[in-house]
Amino acid sequence: MKNKRMKLARIERDLSQAQLAEKVGVTRQTIGLIEAGGYNPTLQLCISICKALDKTLDELFWEED
Repeated sequence: MKNKRMKLARIERDLSQAQLAEKVGVTRQTIGLIEAGGYNPTLQLCISICKALDKTLDELFWEED
């Protein structure tokens, strides 16, 4: 499932995939895969992304039914 909320939050913070990746210590490809739904990040990575984007886990990663 695509993570459109994460992509929107990243764009709102005026960050490229590469910039966000550098902030959280992963590659740009990893961020791209998370946004495209091709990679299931660890909880620690989710928390790092949330901190970098000033969002909660629920705001970025909770799936609604």
